[in-house]
Amino acid sequence: MDHIKQIEAFVNAATRGSLSAAAQLEGITPAVIGRRLDALEARLGVKLLLRTTRKLSLTFEGQAFLEDCQRILHELANAEAAVSLGGIRASGHLKVSAPAGFGRRHVAPQVAAFMQANPQVTVRLDLTDRLVDLLNEGVDCAVRIGEMADSSLASSKLGEMRRVIVASPAYLAEYGAPGTPAELALHNCLSLGQQRGWALRQYVGGEVKNYKVSGNFECNDGAVLHAWALAGKGLAWRSMWEVGDDLLSGRLVPLLDEHAAPSVGIYAVFPQRRHLPLRVRLFIDQLKTTFGDPQYWGLGH
Repeated sequence: MDHIKQIEAFVNAATRGSLSAAAQLEGITPAVIGRRLDALEARLGVKLLLRTTRKLSLTFEGQAFLEDCQRILHELANAEAAVSLGGIRASGHLKVSAPAGFGRRHVAPQVAAFMQANPQVTVRLDLTDRLVDLLNEGVDCAVRIGEMADSSLASSKLGEMRRVIVASPAYLAEYGAPGTPAELALHNCLSLGQQRGWALRQYVGGEVKNYKVSGNFECNDGAVLHAWALAGKGLAWRSMWEVGDDLLSGRLVPLLDEHAAPSVGIYAVFPQRRHLPLRVRLFIDQLKTTFGDPQYWGLGH
């Protein structure tokens, strides 16, 4: 507590230009302000303010320290507001990026809920499957699925996602279901391209292997593969975020679950910053609360 009082005394004296003005602001005497400044400089071992009878001036070290102290006090005020009843007051503009399909179905509703809870925040949501450059494009937060490779970015894990092989009841009634990954070769597999295999465990608990699949339908758009699977055209390997509703309703049936590869992470990534704006932190917290709850995916949202 003494350290905070010392920092407040320093900031108030430096920004108001005198001990008496700082003292008046805090409702104490100039002598108390002076003692707090002396204690702060003694603790740090550096001179922060040059004091004369007429004015105060910052040293070089004091100017640099002032900027950090102002930010610290601002963040402290934000933290207190965030835990006070009705005290969250995020404001400003938030730019978010997310993969097109996932973002349309799962991020866009979260943006709408966030804006309703934080009416002083404006949001731009960019949905794209390309890897955006957060720094050069001014993106505050990007949602990504899979391993994080860019070490220049900070990340926070929001939840986990797995992929599942699915087929319609009509297809299974006509052609049956594969019992092992090797039997995929006997089925019409709807894929993004035959050069891209499906990652499955060769046997329960075994290592993940990439199985090449083939079929008479290919498309570079996952939504089309999803629709073809629903129409009974063949097997598809889709993410749970896309087919969860269909599995819940019985429109699609999961296959080879015991051979499924491990889940991959859903992450929020953001530029390396010591202090994220309150609006960014609150949005990431909301995503983590939602996407980190297994019931969210289990209920087919």
